[in-house]
Amino acid sequence: MSKTAFRGLFLVVLCGAAWLRVPGLGLRPMHHDEANQAVKFGLLLEKGEYRYDPVDHHGPTLYYLTLPIAWAAGKPTLASLDESTLRFLPVLFGLGILLSFLFFAKDIGRPAVLAAAICAALSPAFAYYSRFYIQEIPFVFFILGFIGSLWRFLERPTWISSLATGVFAGLAFATKETSVLIFGAVAAALVVTRFVSKRPQEGQETKGKMPVSRIAAALSAFLVTAGLLFSSFLTHPQGIVDSVTAFAAYINKSGTAGFHLHPWWYYLGLLTYSKSGGLVWSEALILALACLGLLAAARKRNPFAVFISFYALLTLAVFSLIPYKTPWNLLPFYAGFLLLAGIGTVFVFEYARKVHFAVPAGIILVLGFAHLGWESRQANVRYHSDPRNPYVYAQTSPDYARLVRRIDEAAAVHPDRERLLIKVVCGPYETWPLPWSLRKYARVGYWTEAAAAGGFDDAPVVVASQDNAEKLDPLLGGKYQAEFYGLRPEVLLTLYIRNDLWENVIRRKL
Repeated sequence: MSKTAFRGLFLVVLCGAAWLRVPGLGLRPMHHDEANQAVKFGLLLEKGEYRYDPVDHHGPTLYYLTLPIAWAAGKPTLASLDESTLRFLPVLFGLGILLSFLFFAKDIGRPAVLAAAICAALSPAFAYYSRFYIQEIPFVFFILGFIGSLWRFLERPTWISSLATGVFAGLAFATKETSVLIFGAVAAALVVTRFVSKRPQEGQETKGKMPVSRIAAALSAFLVTAGLLFSSFLTHPQGIVDSVTAFAAYINKSGTAGFHLHPWWYYLGLLTYSKSGGLVWSEALILALACLGLLAAARKRNPFAVFISFYALLTLAVFSLIPYKTPWNLLPFYAGFLLLAGIGTVFVFEYARKVHFAVPAGIILVLGFAHLGWESRQANVRYHSDPRNPYVYAQTSPDYARLVRRIDEAAAVHPDRERLLIKVVCGPYETWPLPWSLRKYARVGYWTEAAAAGGFDDAPVVVASQDNAEKLDPLLGGKYQAEFYGLRPEVLLTLYIRNDLWENVIRRKL
């Protein structure tokens, strides 16, 4: 494939990926994890303050990288932010993942890179989570950058490749704590690759010993990058210490999965076949092509193909054995399978040409890719919050938007407007995404128990979880109208509006 044809086709694929990711970024209600990240970012945006939390939230890269997007969009405060502005960051990194595949054109060839980019562009999993304001998509981008830089460094340890390796490793570490699992898998895959792959061609093999100065440069770049981010650019040195002590909390978290406890085959089941309520989802085509890529790697023993095979299999095994699972955690190992799918696609056509089956094979693949694109569109538009979508996970219900609109209606007829006092009595699981949705209100209080909230006569609006609603009813003494709204599947919130305010709301609507 010529460079001109490759560039033109790759640009088409990139535009197709953007079409699946950019439109309607505000369609889906804010997931509670997204809301949590957004409120933390709001503190950095408004006050320039960030402190790494070793118990939750993951690393700082998501917040610092969102700053230029918020500034460019003219959103200087948390209240001015919207879903589309925040989600534009993962969209950019989702497209960046496709561009990162260009790192590997020298190793697996342009056709395989193009095919891998097509799979990434159309993958429902990658398209869906590229519209999620969480760490996963930037994390995958940094992992691929680290792998690409490290591979070049091992071929030829230049200053640029060594520094790039360290910076990408630092960014990955400062994004998610699970980066250490990735680093371990990469190291193990490199060791195995050294023994099972063909020796590099002349000119590709590093001559002599690896220069210690280049290794030191990579390590220094890693420490400086991660250290600056975790220390909030040297304003909070404790963050560096916390980035290490955090592993104890996450090890404990992975062993006590609770709601997130899933069997070892959970990720493969999501990708292979999912059926619920009459809807069927599958990315089996990509997995099948990846399996052919594994076969091609075993037969040809191309060093990078062998390496990425072991990386994908090792990370799949590690993430599958950890009891704590969320669907977006499949992305780091699935990125490896996307590259293998590109290799597998080329393998299909090489074999098909030998048996004069190239045209039918091409038609089958085009139809399969079209179906993946249709699934991605359905997942992001029609079923963006539907529990039957396998990538929807504890997603905020569209019904929740009605609760927020009702509060807005109450504030519109209250003398205090956005200084209306709102009392929220919910457990931690039921509280989010309320802090995001009520961010424009100046007087919102949060309690986990009704007794701790004090009296309610001064609060025109009260929001309560179901367990607290039973305790609140006698305390409110019939002075409030109660309405019920879905927060998530099988989770309800009760909205109480004081009678006089409720009457004004109804009168205005009439």
